[in-house]
Amino acid sequence: MTDQATVERLLRQAEQPSREAMRLHPFYRGKYEIIPKACIRDFDDFAIWYTPGVAAPCRDIQRNPQRVWDHTAKGNTIAIVSDGSRVLGLGDIGPEAGLPVMEGKALLFKYLGGVDAVPLCLDAHEPEEIITAVKWLQPSFGGFNLEDIAKPKCFQVLDTLRAEARVPVWHDDQQGTAAVTVAGLINALKVVGKPLDQVKVVLDGAGAANIRIAHLLIQAGIDSGRMILCDSHGTIHRGRRELEQGEPEKWKLALVTNAEQLAGTTAEALRGADVLISLTVPGPGVIKPDWISGMAGGAVVFACANPVPEIWPWEARDAGARVVATGRSDFPNQVNNSLGFPGIFRGTLDVRARTITDEMCLEAALELARCAEERGLRDDYIIPTMDDWEVFPREAAAVGMKAVEQGVALVTDVTAESLRQQAQQVISRSRQMVDTLQKEGLVKLPEP
Repeated sequence: MTDQATVERLLRQAEQPSREAMRLHPFYRGKYEIIPKACIRDFDDFAIWYTPGVAAPCRDIQRNPQRVWDHTAKGNTIAIVSDGSRVLGLGDIGPEAGLPVMEGKALLFKYLGGVDAVPLCLDAHEPEEIITAVKWLQPSFGGFNLEDIAKPKCFQVLDTLRAEARVPVWHDDQQGTAAVTVAGLINALKVVGKPLDQVKVVLDGAGAANIRIAHLLIQAGIDSGRMILCDSHGTIHRGRRELEQGEPEKWKLALVTNAEQLAGTTAEALRGADVLISLTVPGPGVIKPDWISGMAGGAVVFACANPVPEIWPWEARDAGARVVATGRSDFPNQVNNSLGFPGIFRGTLDVRARTITDEMCLEAALELARCAEERGLRDDYIIPTMDDWEVFPREAAAVGMKAVEQGVALVTDVTAESLRQQAQQVISRSRQMVDTLQKEGLVKLPEP
């Protein structure tokens, strides 16, 4: 059992990022800025980059619209689009309050994936408004990352834009979370020695993330009949006919999961379960220790609510869980989208893919799992960390090659190695640029 002094130390440690965030956000007044990419040798160069010289590439693009990818930054620039209706575990806090999250996402895109990302928080409420806004912005961006949009509208926005947009659109809270979670679970089951197709999995929370996780787990080889989803009303099963019209995404899963048709609470569903994947509301205290105690031996617990997990990791381990993961970087086994979206979008942009398919996401998950396995799996290491930066070029290459294989890539004369090297060069440049700006004092370091 974890002693009280250790618990108090861990709680202080868990509160530290929030304290530092309140100190450093006003210190920098934003986490990103736009800097020139082209050379400025003297003022004569402005005649090239602006008028009169710029008219030549403009006319070239007018004659051949595909040349926009050669003459502009569109091929490496995406927009992070949110209406602030479901930000982290904070709920509907609005677009302005969601902006710090989107800026942080932009920083991670650049540093981990070499992708230029622009936060765009929309004062929009209806899914049609978000869809229209993205379509209007397509000429300026090579892709769109939807973020922190509440369900059910997030499903409509994603499905519509995937079908109708000219550039790739994905929802990180769905596809990104799913890819990283599947990667972590593949390795967690290797640690505890349980076959993927024979485990009982309970997904607590039936929001956008867990719904997409369920679909990707099935693609990865989980037996759908041995999977149970739970929402605020209990387990999801075919007897809950209200879902058919009211929440069709849940109903689709009700038809293929929970083969025993268990009707009950999350606690009841967890009896004898091998895996718990929880994405509900911030804790602690949402998942009870005695629920974990009732799981099978060698239990795997992913408590991934942000900013505080549904149960503290030490409580889950004390209750009998062998492998515990959260969404936080200050605990082992961080299952967080940051391991997915930089590499996935890097690979998507590098082959100019028209969309991001579920198969591309699964390929990213498999590559993430391989990267960690090569380093040696342990109870407290089932997935790479963000400072294992070589993971991202590998992930990008895997995604890019899957896009080529599926026929959704416009750039096809590539190999896995050429894509890996290209991604490594772009990401390395981004990291070096940040390091140089800090060393030169152009990015001021805060006082300790």
